[in-house]
Amino acid sequence: MAYNLKEVVANKPSRFTSGHRMCAGCGAPPVARMILRALKEEDHAVIAGATGGMEVSTFIYPYTAWTDSFVHTAFENAAATLSGAEACYQSMKKQGKLPEDSHTKFIAFGGDGGTYDIGLQSLSGAMERGHDMVYVCYDNGAYMNTGIQRSSATPKFADTTTTPAGSIIPGKMQPRKDLAKIMVGHHLPYVAQTIALNNFKDLYEKAEKAIYTEGPCFINVLAPCPRGWGYATEDLMKINKLAVETCYWPLYEVIDGKYKVNYKPAKKLPIEEFLKPQKRFKHMFKAGNEWMIEEFQKEVDARWQELLDLEEIANKE
Repeated sequence: MAYNLKEVVANKPSRFTSGHRMCAGCGAPPVARMILRALKEEDHAVIAGATGGMEVSTFIYPYTAWTDSFVHTAFENAAATLSGAEACYQSMKKQGKLPEDSHTKFIAFGGDGGTYDIGLQSLSGAMERGHDMVYVCYDNGAYMNTGIQRSSATPKFADTTTTPAGSIIPGKMQPRKDLAKIMVGHHLPYVAQTIALNNFKDLYEKAEKAIYTEGPCFINVLAPCPRGWGYATEDLMKINKLAVETCYWPLYEVIDGKYKVNYKPAKKLPIEEFLKPQKRFKHMFKAGNEWMIEEFQKEVDARWQELLDLEEIANKE
């Protein structure tokens, strides 16, 4: 059904309000705001926030930027906390303590530190148990809240405080984890990868699908960090666009195990276009370090081709 996204957004109240303390140019606030706008106005949400940059900046007692019910949990157990709340809700409905027609949705937000790493065990458990909930990872590629330490979401060769680029070791030496693929391996009804800005339609539609698909769903959203990535705050839209146009961060969804690529660049840009505006990669452009860019490009190309192959397999079935 055709619709006007601007009208939809304008006519819905923001469930994630202004006045939070996130940095200018941060990708995380638009993620939360747009995903919550995908909720129907009559629906209530229970939100769990893993300890991290967004939690400590949006829920400073006695103030909060969240208009729905919000539970602050530890780094490691946002998914476990939310799955317990969802199980309690289902039990209370069966016991007649809540109306059968009550509408409450369960959404967790966590950064890559609290999702890829520290929270992976509880996330995997909640997804495997089949709770009716959505887990959203806002991926900024490092532990930004505690000093820009590397995480398993940090891309190869990135300069962080725990993987400083030097003459011996040129930044982080491991490729980033493919968390969306790990979630697909849990046989979920819906998994998606999208982006904070530059394509609000993609983010909104995937959030709506995830929230209103019965069962456990997962969304991975690229949420750039100006401090950790080293770009000018006004360049957030530019960074997001380059991440998609170079295929560093493809937009795709997996519905009942079948892959669908939502955007294919007419002319795929070289990865240098994405790397160059970021200070965390500046060492890669020094004379003699061309091999890093070449290696980075090979990894991006291989992952992009794998994704296209998976879509082709799904189309043949």
